[in-house]
Amino acid sequence: MEFLNNSKNYSLNRKTYTNLRWIAIIGQLVAINVAAFIFKFEFPFIKANIIVLIGAVSNIYLLSFYVKNLLSNRTAFNFLIIDILQLTFLLFITGGILNPFIFFLIIPSVFASLSLEKKTNYILILVTLISIVFLTFFHQETNLPFPKKLLISEYFYYSIPVSLIIALFFLNYFAITFGEEASLRKDALNKIQQLIAKEHELVSLGGQAAAAAHSLATPLSTIKVITQELSKLLKGNQDIESDMILLTEQVERCNQILKKLTLNPDIEDEFIDYELTLSNYINEIIKSFQSISKKKFFFQNRQDTNPIKFKRSIEIIYGLRNFIGNANKFAKEKIFLTINSDSQITELIIEDDGDGFPKDILDKIGEPYIRTKEKNSGTKSGLGLGIFIGGTLLERNYAKVICRNSITRNGAEVIIRWRNKDLINF
Repeated sequence: MEFLNNSKNYSLNRKTYTNLRWIAIIGQLVAINVAAFIFKFEFPFIKANIIVLIGAVSNIYLLSFYVKNLLSNRTAFNFLIIDILQLTFLLFITGGILNPFIFFLIIPSVFASLSLEKKTNYILILVTLISIVFLTFFHQETNLPFPKKLLISEYFYYSIPVSLIIALFFLNYFAITFGEEASLRKDALNKIQQLIAKEHELVSLGGQAAAAAHSLATPLSTIKVITQELSKLLKGNQDIESDMILLTEQVERCNQILKKLTLNPDIEDEFIDYELTLSNYINEIIKSFQSISKKKFFFQNRQDTNPIKFKRSIEIIYGLRNFIGNANKFAKEKIFLTINSDSQITELIIEDDGDGFPKDILDKIGEPYIRTKEKNSGTKSGLGLGIFIGGTLLERNYAKVICRNSITRNGAEVIIRWRNKDLINF
């Protein structure tokens, strides 16, 4: 968790950012020199090159002296401010708002909107906006290489900054929106990785416990036999006899603890690799929920005409548990589980008698962290991330997941479908 929290402070890859800055700096140098020497535009040529050189020096510092591979939000903000100001001064001495490269001024803020914090984005947008307004009213004229003076109407002149400002807000709005969605999805995927890692640890621990129980059974039995024999030989010696009784009890207690650590003490640890049918998985999951839930589960597999055995998959088990758990959470009294299979497909249908999915989020099902606006909805919490996690895990294992409201039972309905050839190839 500490890693995930810290990673939120580092958003931009240093190498990628410096490479983009080198492209911009080289482009500025080419544009300045071509305009001055080939097209004979008259402007402060030396000042322009010095301004570009400042950008190059800052990039060398970022590349050589900043040791971290990822830029913190504050560091990225500082260098993006430098980019905006550097380009603003360069445009100031080369024609201002009429410079055809003026649109490059909005790129740093849009670039930041995809990765940095909102507060940082808003400040960069504000600085860019001020720069556009400044260049509209204050700039140095560039002498053109042809004798006729270029006449531009005020309508066209002021339409340029207006269009730039509109583009600035429009592009940043969409960049911030997409950036937030990407961040939420990344956070949800991180949670999936944590959950799967935890499940793998539990399975590994279960296997180790089974192996330990199997290995320790013989020496514990030997110790128990010896203590019983010693108890008979030392019968009458009250001090030693009480110690032998305690030793026997502790050996028995060790046996009981080892039995509790194993999923099934009667079989060896190879049980993890057993192949099971989808019905076997569902039965296991139902039993786990029946021990903690008062709701009724109705499981029907009469149409499971082609049951296929496949290897135990943590991802599939966790995905199925998520959807069945959601049904258990939002059902009023009953949960219905149906397995259908034929020569081509195998599907599981999960239905409940709850209120169903809220209509305003039906088209968003499968996205993380969604919330309904319906006041009377029972989905106050848990909806969104759980479905995203379950759906992602199952889809990674070749399943197709369909979420909708049931026509027959009025509650929610989830259909999880595999092609049989995909199940066989696990």
